[in-house]
Amino acid sequence: MSTRITVLCSLVAVAAATLLVGARTSTGIGAQPATPPPLEAIHVAGDVYTLQTPTAQGNLGALIGPDGVLLVDAQFSAESQPILDALAAVTDESVRFLINTHIHPDHIGANAELANQGVLIFAHDLVREQMLDPIRIPRRGGVFFDQPPPEARPVITYDKEVTFHVNGEAVRSFLVPPSHTGGDSFVYFPSADVLAAGDVFRTNMYPIVDVHNGGTFGGLIEATALAIEMSGPDTKIIPGHGFGFTDRDGLDEVYGMLVDIRDRVQTLIDDGASLDDVLEARPTAHLDERWGSVPSWTAADLLPIVYAEYSN
Repeated sequence: MSTRITVLCSLVAVAAATLLVGARTSTGIGAQPATPPPLEAIHVAGDVYTLQTPTAQGNLGALIGPDGVLLVDAQFSAESQPILDALAAVTDESVRFLINTHIHPDHIGANAELANQGVLIFAHDLVREQMLDPIRIPRRGGVFFDQPPPEARPVITYDKEVTFHVNGEAVRSFLVPPSHTGGDSFVYFPSADVLAAGDVFRTNMYPIVDVHNGGTFGGLIEATALAIEMSGPDTKIIPGHGFGFTDRDGLDEVYGMLVDIRDRVQTLIDDGASLDDVLEARPTAHLDERWGSVPSWTAADLLPIVYAEYSN
């Protein structure tokens, strides 16, 4: 099936991304891979890069320059060395600032190590609040991770947005409607015209709506529409998961998928369908080949969430 997602750089071709999860451990972020996967620094535009593993396991953004590195998200592994190694290929500057786009372990993993190296961590108010308890993610029916250690918590939080005046950019990190979680932020680099969308936007699988942590499917549609509205013909989009980066056409494709699912499920609900009826009707059958190839999150996981939201 052809897609409108345009990957604008060469990457290792991997069929699907999987999130490594496991039993609780004393590390505070769950079971870690024996050897953290390597990260590759990929130029996006201007002084902005994305750091990605061969399996798109929680993409990072990075603004480099003489004022130091501003990092967006911190991968799954508790070890910061893969991040530092990837950055060393493009800059001699150290990391000064870290923005967490949301609470999930695959985006806050190296927080503690980076904080111990003097990195200042920022996030929305709710992200810090959610770090005061064990973390639950919705995959595989719900998986729990230990509460992150105190040093992993953001030291500066914001209720709506914050601006970083660094490396010639006025970088905006701002709250979007409750979508993937209730505390999702977009990070926009205006000079480079790059948007790091976190897990609100992914190009390789169906969206994950973490209801436990405040996510909503309707908010996901709103947030994606917001990203489209603020994007121009040259805007580059870094997805939270997915290979390389994309553009406004990529956003349009995902938005179309989201609206299609909502409308089909709503029609079934209006006709009196139960959840079992909706699952049996397979309203996403025409989308499954493109979006349903990650075994840990398929239409069978997403549809009950959509049904519950729109049947109330």
